[in-house]
Amino acid sequence: MTDIKCLSTQDADFQARLSALLAWDSVSDDRVQGTVAEIIKEVRARGDAALMDYTARFDRWAPASAADLELPRSRLARAWAAIPADQRQALETAAERIRAYAEHQKMSGWSYREDDGTLLGQQVTPLDRVGLYVPGGKAAYPSSVLMNAIPAKVAGVSELIMAVPTPDGELNELVLAAAHIAGVDRAFAIGGAQAVAALAYGTETIPGVDKIVGPGNIYVATAKRAVFGQVGIDMVAGPSEILVVCDGGTDPDWIAMDLFSQAEHDEDAQSILVSWDAEFLDRVAASIDRLLPTMERREIIDAALKARGALVLARDLDDAIAVANEIAPEHLELSVEDPESIVGRIRHAGAIFMGRYTAEALGDYCAGPNHVLPTSRTARFSSPLGVYDFQKRSSLILCSSAGSAVLSRTASVLARGEGFTAHARSAEYRGEDAS
Repeated sequence: MTDIKCLSTQDADFQARLSALLAWDSVSDDRVQGTVAEIIKEVRARGDAALMDYTARFDRWAPASAADLELPRSRLARAWAAIPADQRQALETAAERIRAYAEHQKMSGWSYREDDGTLLGQQVTPLDRVGLYVPGGKAAYPSSVLMNAIPAKVAGVSELIMAVPTPDGELNELVLAAAHIAGVDRAFAIGGAQAVAALAYGTETIPGVDKIVGPGNIYVATAKRAVFGQVGIDMVAGPSEILVVCDGGTDPDWIAMDLFSQAEHDEDAQSILVSWDAEFLDRVAASIDRLLPTMERREIIDAALKARGALVLARDLDDAIAVANEIAPEHLELSVEDPESIVGRIRHAGAIFMGRYTAEALGDYCAGPNHVLPTSRTARFSSPLGVYDFQKRSSLILCSSAGSAVLSRTASVLARGEGFTAHARSAEYRGEDAS
């Protein structure tokens, strides 16, 4: 029997047990931070030469020159033509849906004029160049390419640079095909902290970018945190999470598989079910025991469920919603009869999957909304990746002569109150001239 924790909100120690279950320290240790700091230093100092050395050391292939690190767009097109037809169709469908959703997210500028002719407003512009990191190796994440690249292109980003590691020099055709359909402009066969450093600071071959997005291992995450400020980043994500709130009316096998869908990511992933139906929780536990031996990644799923999984008995729906808001999960399934009547009460969640037929897995690949989501309770103050992450806002201020005369008096008083006389006189000059 799977050793998954069983909690009840009525237990005296529930809060302490829940806090311990949710605790996640995503900060890398001193050894990792030291390694990353040295890699960044080397890439900044030696540029392409450092990239070639690290590629030989970590990816076990030696490029003849820095030019060999670039994957031409023709290579991406070749991958697109080479993959099976059903994979092309799936990528096309997913890309179309992600793009259609992203189109609704575009911000636009606005302005208004005051009675004296002063104009105030906001101008929205896309980032010039964005770097997309894609994990490489045996694992293929074409969905990650689509989810990161398409919103950037919808936002109007001029140049999208992809970095993907190629262990032993092996390329993943599905990832390259996804880059082709998503509109990646340039791609480089580099990975790890060295790729992040190259994107942040630029080398002779790799252009520096304005923002770096995309998932990676602890070295990549540590490097992204280290270069933040030089460039923007999307987020430093923790392990994948799912919280299912169920009224007991959904097939328990479905719910068990939903919990598996996140647990199979890695041993640190978190899967939690909350219900106010004790018998249903028992039925889901039985489904877990019966289905787990059939899973290809059963060892990983089992380890994740034991370490960070839980079945939680709530008092009622209101209690379950309170638990959900406290957990602030990356993925929240409202597997209930009427999800639309309660979704407005959910304050903290990365993505909300409503109803019995909306599996979280649909959001991972093709529903349309982005699968890059806040984890580790950061949904309390963060949002999913979207077009708005690739746009920036500039304030617009145009003072008429009459407007300047009025505003200069207020600015002068406040500036002199702060001791900034140059500020005050700068405003006063124009106010005097206007009057």
